[in-house]
Amino acid sequence: MTTPPQLTDREALSRHRARARAAGPALFLHEDAAIELEERLNEVNKTFTAPAVIADFPDPWRAVLPGAKVVADTELLDLEPEAHDLIVHAFCLHWAEDPVGQMVQAARALKSDGLFIAVMFGGQTLAELRAALAEAEIAVTGGLSPRVLPMGEIRDLGALLQRAGFALPVADAVTRKVTYGDPLRLLQDLRAMGQGNALAARVRHFTQRAVIAEALARYAANFAEPDGRVRATFDMVWLTGWKPHESQQKPLRPGSATHRLAEALGTCELPSGENAPK
Repeated sequence: MTTPPQLTDREALSRHRARARAAGPALFLHEDAAIELEERLNEVNKTFTAPAVIADFPDPWRAVLPGAKVVADTELLDLEPEAHDLIVHAFCLHWAEDPVGQMVQAARALKSDGLFIAVMFGGQTLAELRAALAEAEIAVTGGLSPRVLPMGEIRDLGALLQRAGFALPVADAVTRKVTYGDPLRLLQDLRAMGQGNALAARVRHFTQRAVIAEALARYAANFAEPDGRVRATFDMVWLTGWKPHESQQKPLRPGSATHRLAEALGTCELPSGENAPK
């Protein structure tokens, strides 16, 4: 069996996050998602008394879940079995080498009928930057190197919940459009978010100035708003699943229905197959 290639350089990721914390991190997306989390929890008819948050920038999440255990984003999570009734994986899962493994660890740490919620960047995130960088590098150097983290699509990410054993899995996305005075300000924000290039396969030398200049020019030309600012897309995928419990809703067995759909709709049921009218 071949070993899959390493996706993330964890040491580089840790350096990026530490640098962002030291300089004052840009947490507006975390703050936005924390508000969204609070709204989602308010819709759940359940009080959570033992929450945990997996986060590298925990302050916005503490505001929503005061007293929650903060767990560092590592491959082996510091979670005890069946210790929590709510676990939030906050903007770290897209960097995971094994996202299913992270979910399995969270599931083990949940009590029966406990809730798992993850928010992560999805496949449309930074679509504009990806296009501008790729076009610029090809134009200047004739080649293409890994620069932006590949991110999963919502359908694929939702399927991970089932693989991890969660019940009642739900995946949905919230798209945020952010505008900047110029593309360089976006790059500065990504640095302040701790979201710099930490791909294991990245090129280990400084990018040519000509590539950066060409990328900024293409970004400004192709993704400008009517007011002259440029847009950046952040696709925030939300994953929700429950630790299985006997009290949860379950689908009926096929053939166990006691009423016909036609009766419920107040319509006539037409025969099918060989008995259908010619």
